[in-house]
Amino acid sequence: MIVEELIGVHKHYPLIKALGGVSLKIKSKELLLIMGHSGSGKSTMLNMAGILDVPTKGKIKLMGKDVPKSEAERAKLRSEFMGFIFQDFGLIPSITAKDNILLPTLFGGNTPENRVDEIAEQLGMTPRLNHYPSQLSGGEKQRVAIARSLINNPKIIFADEPTGNLDSKTGDMVMKLLRSLADGGKTVVIVSHNPEHEAYADTVINMKDGKII
Repeated sequence: MIVEELIGVHKHYPLIKALGGVSLKIKSKELLLIMGHSGSGKSTMLNMAGILDVPTKGKIKLMGKDVPKSEAERAKLRSEFMGFIFQDFGLIPSITAKDNILLPTLFGGNTPENRVDEIAEQLGMTPRLNHYPSQLSGGEKQRVAIARSLINNPKIIFADEPTGNLDSKTGDMVMKLLRSLADGGKTVVIVSHNPEHEAYADTVINMKDGKII
């Protein structure tokens, strides 16, 4: 089953053509790895697939329907269908790990009260829920970020260089977690420049100069 499709997508910024007519089908329950060097267009591709931005030209379909250009409508779709994990973790330092995990629930959805406890237990984070980000290791911060991406039970999880700020051992742990999410039925899309991550992927695409090669 195709959960999302990019069709002839271009993205132009002043003086830069970040994407030049890319087409991509994202399948249900797969771990898709988008590879490429800095400036290849892979992060822009993630922004398009994550409907964080709109194409200059081309079309994006989510669950078979055209994605609207309105930010309010796209934000609603993101909250319903998508979770995001970032290289810098994106945690708010002034609130606990548990409250960071619960942040997406503020933007809609009816999340069961015990959902955060279930996810924390799955990720081995239960003892750290009441700690602040400054009290967590890099691996623990990324597990909090993964838990946050799961709280609304999304169909697709997007991860932008999720191991970029981690040592190799912790990075492997995070990749194994993401692989387990795909094995459990989630669609996982990862942007990376690390060729070692290919071992975890079902599908690998390589990008250069804003195109899939």
